[in-house]
Amino acid sequence: MPLTLEAQLGLFLRVLAGAVLCALIGVERERHGHAAGLRTHMLVGLGAALFTALSFYAFPGSDTARVAAQVVSGIGFLGAGAILQRRDRYHMHGLTTAASIWASAAIGMACGAALYVIAALTALLVVVVLAVLAPLGERLRPVPKAETTEGVPYP
Repeated sequence: MPLTLEAQLGLFLRVLAGAVLCALIGVERERHGHAAGLRTHMLVGLGAALFTALSFYAFPGSDTARVAAQVVSGIGFLGAGAILQRRDRYHMHGLTTAASIWASAAIGMACGAALYVIAALTALLVVVVLAVLAPLGERLRPVPKAETTEGVPYP
Protein backbone atom coordinates (compact mmCIF):
# COMPACT_ATOMS: atom_id res chain seq x y z
CA MET A 1 0.00 0.00 0.00
CA PRO A 2 1.56 3.32 -1.06
CA LEU A 3 2.33 5.91 1.58
CA THR A 4 0.41 9.17 1.64
CA LEU A 5 2.06 12.33 0.37
CA GLU A 6 2.32 13.55 3.97
CA ALA A 7 4.09 10.35 5.04
CA GLN A 8 6.48 10.58 2.08
CA LEU A 9 7.32 14.19 2.97
CA GLY A 10 8.04 13.01 6.51
CA LEU A 11 10.44 10.43 5.12
CA PHE A 12 12.05 13.08 2.95
CA LEU A 13 12.75 15.10 6.11
CA ARG A 14 14.68 12.10 7.41
CA VAL A 15 16.74 12.05 4.22
CA LEU A 16 17.28 15.81 4.42
CA ALA A 17 18.40 15.52 8.05
CA GLY A 18 20.94 12.86 7.03
CA ALA A 19 22.28 15.11 4.28
CA VAL A 20 22.51 18.20 6.50
CA LEU A 21 24.18 16.46 9.44
CA CYS A 22 26.71 14.72 7.20
CA ALA A 23 27.38 18.03 5.44
CA LEU A 24 28.90 19.24 8.72
CA ILE A 25 31.41 16.41 8.56
CA GLY A 26 31.99 16.99 4.85
CA VAL A 27 32.75 20.68 5.40
CA GLU A 28 35.45 19.77 7.91
CA ARG A 29 36.98 17.26 5.47
CA GLU A 30 36.70 19.77 2.60
CA ARG A 31 38.49 22.46 4.63
CA HIS A 32 41.47 20.15 4.96
CA GLY A 33 41.59 19.28 1.26
CA HIS A 34 40.43 15.67 1.45
CA ALA A 35 39.01 14.10 -1.71
CA ALA A 36 35.96 12.82 0.16
CA GLY A 37 34.49 16.12 1.24
CA LEU A 38 31.15 17.86 1.37
CA ARG A 39 29.33 16.14 -1.49
CA THR A 40 30.60 12.67 -0.67
CA HIS A 41 29.57 12.85 2.98
CA MET A 42 26.19 14.36 2.12
CA LEU A 43 25.49 11.63 -0.43
CA VAL A 44 26.51 8.90 2.01
CA GLY A 45 24.28 10.37 4.73
CA LEU A 46 21.23 10.87 2.56
CA GLY A 47 21.62 7.50 0.86
CA ALA A 48 21.92 5.67 4.17
CA ALA A 49 18.87 7.57 5.49
CA LEU A 50 16.83 6.66 2.44
CA PHE A 51 17.82 2.99 2.51
CA THR A 52 16.97 2.83 6.20
CA ALA A 53 13.59 4.55 5.76
CA LEU A 54 12.82 2.30 2.79
CA SER A 55 13.59 -0.78 4.86
CA PHE A 56 10.84 0.25 7.31
CA TYR A 57 8.15 1.31 4.86
CA ALA A 58 8.74 -0.02 1.35
CA PHE A 59 9.00 -3.68 2.27
CA PRO A 60 6.36 -4.42 4.92
CA GLY A 61 6.90 -7.66 6.76
CA SER A 62 10.54 -7.90 5.74
CA ASP A 63 13.59 -7.99 7.98
CA THR A 64 14.72 -4.36 8.23
CA ALA A 65 18.08 -5.40 9.66
CA ARG A 66 19.04 -6.95 6.32
CA VAL A 67 18.98 -3.56 4.60
CA ALA A 68 20.98 -1.99 7.42
CA ALA A 69 23.60 -4.72 7.14
CA GLN A 70 23.92 -4.13 3.40
CA VAL A 71 24.33 -0.38 3.90
CA VAL A 72 27.22 -1.05 6.26
CA SER A 73 28.79 -3.50 3.80
CA GLY A 74 28.37 -1.11 0.88
CA ILE A 75 30.05 1.72 2.75
CA GLY A 76 33.07 -0.55 3.13
CA PHE A 77 33.73 -0.22 -0.60
CA LEU A 78 33.86 3.57 -0.37
CA GLY A 79 36.12 3.36 2.65
CA ALA A 80 38.43 0.92 0.88
CA GLY A 81 38.72 3.34 -2.03
CA ALA A 82 39.76 6.10 0.35
CA ILE A 83 42.31 3.93 2.13
CA LEU A 84 43.99 2.67 -1.02
CA GLN A 85 45.34 6.13 -1.76
CA ARG A 86 48.95 5.93 -0.56
CA ARG A 87 51.55 8.64 -0.73
CA ASP A 88 54.37 6.12 -0.51
CA ARG A 89 54.73 2.55 0.54
CA TYR A 90 55.48 3.45 4.18
CA HIS A 91 52.62 5.87 4.73
CA MET A 92 49.02 4.72 4.97
CA HIS A 93 46.68 7.46 3.82
CA GLY A 94 42.92 7.86 4.03
CA LEU A 95 42.06 5.94 7.19
CA THR A 96 40.43 8.91 8.90
CA THR A 97 38.48 9.81 5.76
CA ALA A 98 37.26 6.21 5.49
CA ALA A 99 36.19 6.33 9.13
CA SER A 100 34.34 9.61 8.60
CA ILE A 101 32.47 8.08 5.64
CA TRP A 102 31.57 5.10 7.81
CA ALA A 103 30.35 7.39 10.61
CA SER A 104 28.34 9.42 8.08
CA ALA A 105 26.53 6.27 7.01
CA ALA A 106 25.65 5.52 10.63
CA ILE A 107 24.38 9.09 11.12
CA GLY A 108 22.30 8.78 7.96
CA MET A 109 20.87 5.48 9.17
CA ALA A 110 19.93 7.09 12.49
CA CYS A 111 18.12 9.85 10.60
CA GLY A 112 16.36 7.27 8.44
CA ALA A 113 15.10 5.67 11.65
CA ALA A 114 14.00 9.13 12.95
CA LEU A 115 16.60 9.09 15.75
CA TYR A 116 17.47 12.74 15.24
CA VAL A 117 18.97 13.54 18.65
CA ILE A 118 21.53 10.73 18.58
CA ALA A 119 22.27 11.51 14.93
CA ALA A 120 22.88 15.22 15.65
CA LEU A 121 24.98 14.58 18.74
CA THR A 122 27.03 11.96 16.89
CA ALA A 123 27.62 14.33 13.96
CA LEU A 124 28.80 16.96 16.42
CA LEU A 125 31.09 14.45 18.10
CA VAL A 126 32.57 13.38 14.75
CA VAL A 127 33.34 17.01 13.85
CA VAL A 128 34.97 17.54 17.26
CA VAL A 129 37.09 14.41 16.82
CA LEU A 130 38.17 15.48 13.33
CA ALA A 131 38.77 19.17 14.00
CA VAL A 132 39.88 19.34 17.62
CA LEU A 133 41.82 16.13 17.99
CA ALA A 134 43.72 16.38 14.69
CA PRO A 135 46.36 18.80 16.05
CA LEU A 136 46.83 16.61 19.11
CA GLY A 137 47.33 13.55 16.90
CA GLU A 138 49.94 15.38 14.85
CA ARG A 139 51.89 16.29 17.99
CA LEU A 140 51.76 12.73 19.31
CA ARG A 141 52.84 11.08 16.04
CA PRO A 142 56.56 10.23 16.02
CA VAL A 143 58.65 11.46 13.11
CA PRO A 144 59.47 8.50 10.83
CA LYS A 145 63.18 7.67 10.66
CA ALA A 146 63.24 8.17 6.90
CA GLU A 147 62.29 11.81 7.38
CA THR A 148 64.91 12.72 9.98
CA THR A 149 68.03 14.60 8.94
CA GLU A 150 70.37 13.16 11.58
CA GLY A 151 73.48 11.66 10.06
CA VAL A 152 72.59 12.82 6.56
CA PRO A 153 75.33 14.95 4.96
CA TYR A 154 74.30 18.39 3.78
CA PRO A 155 73.89 18.30 -0.03
